[in-house]
Amino acid sequence: MAAMSAASMAALNTSFAGQRLNKAAARKVSAKVTTRAVKPVTRAQAVAAPADVSSETVMDCVNTIRFLAIDAINKSNSGHPGLPMGCAPMGYVIYREAMTHNPKNYQWFNRDRFVLSAGHGCMLQYSLMHLTGYPSVSNDDLKNFRQWDSVTPGHPENFITNGIEVTTGPLGMGICNAVGLAMAEKHLAGRFNKPDCEIVDHYTYAIMGDGCNMEGMSGEGASLAAHWGLGKLIAFYDDNSISIDGHTDISFTEDVCARYEAYGWHVQHVQDGNTDLDGIRDAINKAKADPRPSLIKVTTLIGYGSPNKSNSHDVHGAPLGADETKATRENLDWKYEPFEVPEAVSKYMDCSEKGEAAEAAWNKKFAEYKEKYPEDYAELNSIITGELPADWADALPEFTPEDAGVATRIHSQTMLNALGSAIPGFIGGSADLAPSNMTLMKQFGDFQKDTPAERNVRYGVREHGMGAIANGIALHSPGFKSYCATFFIFSDYMRSAMRIAALSGAPTLFVMTHDSIGVGEDGPTHQPIEHLASFRAMPGMLMMRPADGNETAGAYQIGVEQTDRPTTFALSRQVVPNLAGTSREGVRKGAYVVAGPAAGEDCDCIIIGTGTELELAVNAAKELGAKARAVSMPCWELFEEQSDEYKASILPKGVPTVSIEAGSTFGWSKYADISIGRDDFGASAPAGILYKEFGITSEAAVKAAKSLM
Repeated sequence: MAAMSAASMAALNTSFAGQRLNKAAARKVSAKVTTRAVKPVTRAQAVAAPADVSSETVMDCVNTIRFLAIDAINKSNSGHPGLPMGCAPMGYVIYREAMTHNPKNYQWFNRDRFVLSAGHGCMLQYSLMHLTGYPSVSNDDLKNFRQWDSVTPGHPENFITNGIEVTTGPLGMGICNAVGLAMAEKHLAGRFNKPDCEIVDHYTYAIMGDGCNMEGMSGEGASLAAHWGLGKLIAFYDDNSISIDGHTDISFTEDVCARYEAYGWHVQHVQDGNTDLDGIRDAINKAKADPRPSLIKVTTLIGYGSPNKSNSHDVHGAPLGADETKATRENLDWKYEPFEVPEAVSKYMDCSEKGEAAEAAWNKKFAEYKEKYPEDYAELNSIITGELPADWADALPEFTPEDAGVATRIHSQTMLNALGSAIPGFIGGSADLAPSNMTLMKQFGDFQKDTPAERNVRYGVREHGMGAIANGIALHSPGFKSYCATFFIFSDYMRSAMRIAALSGAPTLFVMTHDSIGVGEDGPTHQPIEHLASFRAMPGMLMMRPADGNETAGAYQIGVEQTDRPTTFALSRQVVPNLAGTSREGVRKGAYVVAGPAAGEDCDCIIIGTGTELELAVNAAKELGAKARAVSMPCWELFEEQSDEYKASILPKGVPTVSIEAGSTFGWSKYADISIGRDDFGASAPAGILYKEFGITSEAAVKAAKSLM
């Protein structure tokens, strides 16, 4: 490979000073880089060029990453080659030199984490994982990119590919997940590290693009990262100035670095991200030396090496094709066949040996920690393994009808406080609504920059970022039980994060209060209507609407038990009585009989209620007589998981059935002949008046049932 000419380097540097790259000059740019030989990297040392490997081999590593991505995307005839081609140098430095990770044990607790927030460029990560030794991504898997039953899907998916930390794709989501991962590290370090034993010590790296920085949620996460002082979060900004529509200057001209400086981040700029590996190394070292979260803007050429498509949207989201791939091979002097990995690259890139050594050293330290600090060890080990204390569920209280009625949001607070004391990894907070959501754990203080061991999280008015950060915490370690809260209506702000939780199996607890028109005087802007139906329609989400204290306890018990799906709790503002017949065990079934003929017995009609309307259903059934059954249905999803026999015993076919719920009736036709609810927006008035005016009453349920009998 020919060395880069001085003229070509000057042209490249000029482009990185803020102008668009001159394509004619860019086409002449070779991938060759001269690197400085210094000491091999270890965790305690600075990131540096390898002493025992030539600069040619290092550059071959970078180009192998590029061409594995090019070849896989060509073979699948689908994908985004531009980012992997441009980000290959920073990806190489991160995975091979900077990160401490064990490819043979992707679940090792004290590993550094990596998040590709610009998830469309996932062939970068798959190539890096394959080259560094992850068994989950073989060469054949690269050849099967984006195909049916592949472990290399079109965006990173943690539930498909071992070694992927979080599922990314919606831009801006990944950097917020990374904030959650880094926040979890800071919390655990502040809580468990000792002067003579630093047992929690890992970094979170992320790569994000222009699109991530355009999405508002990235700003929410970045603001919190600085406020919390997440000094072990290092985010690389791939500044390639290209989006799907073309050059970003048609819509995105702000100074991103100045914005992050204003947040309180440590900010650097590597002007030549294509060849300046030493610049990337130096930036990482400076980032590690600074107590603030770090943004490293790396200006790159999207599709680097492609003579005719680099620096254009043509290379963003489409294969290079045979002709341009051939031209790129010639331009970068790449002599190898598709998917071929040079032997020297294969040997040098494999991180298995050093990763296993790092884990072994940590395991030894953790054993010493166990001897010195057995109580702290037990709590930390619970968070690491997900093995909760044997009696944690005993902390949840039981209620009788004699207990005073309160809103289910108040019951929720009781459960949160009980679980906070019983479960070491229970942590969470609200989007500036703690006094309304009732989410403070009274036995703990606030997680802040200087008090990271505390467990109340103050997210501020940042619902979208909050949801993604909470997901990151939940996915950091299986023993974390991460909750976040807002008004149910504002789940609209965070729906994308909630959907990703459901898709990726993050067992986040979404605490949603003020769940219906019962909000009252605040009016239709704050009154959920379609929200219950929408989350019931979401695959992988448990949608809980408990009716009283026992059902709220049951809902939380089930939510905490989940390891691979999230739970949303819809909780009331208005007071509800503790009803006879409700139970934690009944909630586990999804629907169960609370009054009237027992399951399996004959009945004349059935009234189904949820949440605050269960009381109306019970009253209606009482009015209809001894053969009328009242059924509580706090969770459709759990009911659908029951046997056909059980479901038929609760809701037998042919029996007139009415549902009553203060929300959209959409979906209820599966269970009820007539559904009482609200299929239009609410209004501003006291809750009692709204229920009467909208016809959501026990009298309406009685009338509907009689019309069917």
